[in-house]
Amino acid sequence: MTDQIETASQDTPEGEAPAPDAATSPSDAAPAASATKAVAPKSEYQVLALKYRPKTFDELIGHGPMVKTLSNALESGRLAHAFVLTGVRGIGKTTTARIIARALNCIGPDGNGGPTIEPCGVCEHCRAIAEDRHVDVLEMDAASRTGVDDIRELIEGVRYRPTSARYKIYIIDEVHMLSKSAFNALLKTLEEPPEHVKFIFATTEIRKIPITVLSRCQRFDLRRVQIDELSAHYTRIAGLEHADIEEEAVALIARAADGSVRDGMSLLDQAISHGAGKVTTQQVRDMLGLSDRSRIFDLFDFTMKGEINEALELLSAQYALGGDPAVMLQDMLDLTHWLTRVKLSPDAANDPGVSQIERERGKEIAAKLAMPQLTRAWQMLLKGLEETRIAPSPIQAAEMILIRLAYAAEMPSPGDLIKKLRSDMANTGANAPQGGGNGGGGNGGGPGPRMQVVNGGGGSAAAVAQSRPDPLGAPEQIEQPVYAKMPESFVEVADLLAKDRETTGIAMQVKNYMHLVKFEPGRIEFRPARGARSDLS
Repeated sequence: MTDQIETASQDTPEGEAPAPDAATSPSDAAPAASATKAVAPKSEYQVLALKYRPKTFDELIGHGPMVKTLSNALESGRLAHAFVLTGVRGIGKTTTARIIARALNCIGPDGNGGPTIEPCGVCEHCRAIAEDRHVDVLEMDAASRTGVDDIRELIEGVRYRPTSARYKIYIIDEVHMLSKSAFNALLKTLEEPPEHVKFIFATTEIRKIPITVLSRCQRFDLRRVQIDELSAHYTRIAGLEHADIEEEAVALIARAADGSVRDGMSLLDQAISHGAGKVTTQQVRDMLGLSDRSRIFDLFDFTMKGEINEALELLSAQYALGGDPAVMLQDMLDLTHWLTRVKLSPDAANDPGVSQIERERGKEIAAKLAMPQLTRAWQMLLKGLEETRIAPSPIQAAEMILIRLAYAAEMPSPGDLIKKLRSDMANTGANAPQGGGNGGGGNGGGPGPRMQVVNGGGGSAAAVAQSRPDPLGAPEQIEQPVYAKMPESFVEVADLLAKDRETTGIAMQVKNYMHLVKFEPGRIEFRPARGARSDLS
């Protein structure tokens, strides 16, 4: 019986369950069948950033100038021996380095091709590089191998010709992490490399690379990808994944990616999983911890109009819904910057990441606010954002910032105050009683008190107010209004500002950060001190 079982198991094809023995009951065979079904292999899941990683230059987005330069270099045979790719995280530096390696080593489907801007993807070299198993394409992470010994090991292999490929290619990621001695060890080889060797460096901090190394490389700056390009790319990926995603949700993901393709792909992957294939705008807001953008418009509008109660209620409501106070202030800061641009140039409202409703409302708010108000709001929100991040209670810090901003929104600028002073002084001079010219050495032709100078002993003089009846017997006139005294010094101007509650803050700035150059009625010249607000001048 044992021999029969062994023979049956040997004759069973690989991957199939052996047939149950004749003596085995059906009830015993059922669990075995279900166990076999449970361990059946399943297709392994790949994150979207890896699944849709570009394999050709045509699949790259936002890097047209670099592709054009490389295309011309390949066509003319003017290939540099070293390239350095710089840009923010997730922009495609390592991916681009691998595509360059494929372009340099591609031999075409027939095996007779040369370097090309369009690698075939089917030859042995293209497939091996794509699968990260090519023996002549070596990748090194400088973040974990920073020492000179690692570079010496690399240099030892440079002198040997490639095993099968056209070029031996060294890709060094995060090259700025190399030590100074490691850079010095690499410098000579980089200056006079063998003709069969190419170096490709990738870095996020180009300034940390010695200039002696940069001068020996062809540099490509990979820019941040624009929001509209990211939105189109993510919409296409969502379609390939059979996911239904709203247009505004895609715009939110593209805006949160901040120009990084990989960051946005990770967010899109998370959003698809969160929504089970259907992604709505509200789901993305909840996932990112964002407040409704229309509520941010309301919050900013209430604050700038001085309606602080409404602003605080809206802030509390958004906080109760899970909004982060720091994120809400950051959104207000971004909105202030966008409104300032709209104020300067209405064409700035045509931002692809802004909906039509937000464009119209943004234009409406920008038209109501003066430029000094927007710049002051920017400064206060920028400082308040730092306070919120270090405060024990972020929501309390955010409330105090909104209160401060609401009271400062109606505060006139120093320039407006000077204009008001000039206007008041001009009105005072125009409405003051004029002299009658009836002689007698008096101070005017009115019936009011006259000033008479009485000479005393010792050459001193005192002004004594003495009332005398008008010799002409003029009828009694209506009492003239009393006008504010015209400031006679810069100190009086500062004191005048300090008396008004709305201008107390400006008075402190005037006293602490302004050096008087010249003062005369109707004209004040001053020099701002270091630390003064930019809108004082």
